[in-house]
Amino acid sequence: MVITAMMASSYSAKEEDGHHSGSAGLGGTAIRTRKPDNTAFKQQRLPAWQPILTAGTVLPAFFVIGLIFIPIGIGLYVTSNNIKEFEIDYTGTDMSSPCFNCSQSFSWNSTTPCKCILSFSLDQPFECQLTALSLCPQSNVFMYYGLSNFYQNHRRYVKSRDDSQLNGDERSLKEPSKECEPYRTNENKPIAPCGAIANSMFNDTLDLFYIDPNGTKTQIPLIKKGIAWWTDKHVKFRNPGSNPNLTAVFKETAKPVNWRKPVYELDTDPENNGFINEDFIVWMRTAALPTFRKLYRIIQKKNNMTPTLPRGNYSLEVIYNYPVRSFEGRKRMILSTISWMGGKNPFLGIAYITVGSICFFLGVVLLFIHHKYGNRNNNSDIPN
Repeated sequence: MVITAMMASSYSAKEEDGHHSGSAGLGGTAIRTRKPDNTAFKQQRLPAWQPILTAGTVLPAFFVIGLIFIPIGIGLYVTSNNIKEFEIDYTGTDMSSPCFNCSQSFSWNSTTPCKCILSFSLDQPFECQLTALSLCPQSNVFMYYGLSNFYQNHRRYVKSRDDSQLNGDERSLKEPSKECEPYRTNENKPIAPCGAIANSMFNDTLDLFYIDPNGTKTQIPLIKKGIAWWTDKHVKFRNPGSNPNLTAVFKETAKPVNWRKPVYELDTDPENNGFINEDFIVWMRTAALPTFRKLYRIIQKKNNMTPTLPRGNYSLEVIYNYPVRSFEGRKRMILSTISWMGGKNPFLGIAYITVGSICFFLGVVLLFIHHKYGNRNNNSDIPN
């Protein structure tokens, strides 16, 4: 009884409020308590809003969501359908394809590039058209290259890079990260850029020609700058050091195994060479799905009097450098316009229409149930 009285008297008013200083145990050691402090936050006494879901609040919410989402979905879907796309497969798996011989004989170690020409025609002028539901931020046409059955989202593939090296760190240039293995060194020299992503860079060359009615071929100017994200071009990717002579900067490095030329020979333009080459930057941004497309070139509109790509006959000249037979992949070239919502993608419009329709349908069903059974439940209540 004496011990119990002593322990009871040791509690202070502060401890009753949840602020425990601990009592002395054997040997003078403080005994800590796990009781939370007596505060509004820890004792869950903060003001809270707990809505009561009734027919008067739930039914209008369903109808409002449906009436808002369905028109938005229709607008997005119509806008996406107004975007023009043209796609041509040049893998060369069929014997009738002009690229069949290139696809059969080419490999990474080939020293002579193979060239094939594919002809196609456009039935209508190819440019973004202004309608009531679609706005054209610009009338340029965008050229993409597409790959299928290429898994850039593989865990080891995604990690096989050295971001410090790509950001211009001179130490990482000489000693790349071990994540780049087995594409870290070659012939006892560090590889620049290292890793499996850089080693498998897409390197086909695509040229587009317009064929006049009299048979004259006119090359379409393709803009190769401005295809990468601004943050990638100016923040994430930089050439090492401040020496503009990239040949001297990368002198003690080796090119990737599957590349035909070193990184400092990707372009003659010093603003688009080395690690800041935009084709290289676009490729290094890995895709999430095995079938993807990446921006290759931009076809700028010359003037308002003529369309960006007039209707007529065209030819696509391909320097076939990128083999896809080893992983049963396919290659294609895509021409596309854009709208205020970007490229052609009907999924967002379909998703809005689906969600809006489901909400509207549920609103009608719940309204019917409430109208039929709601009064019966109210009449069955027992009065006090």
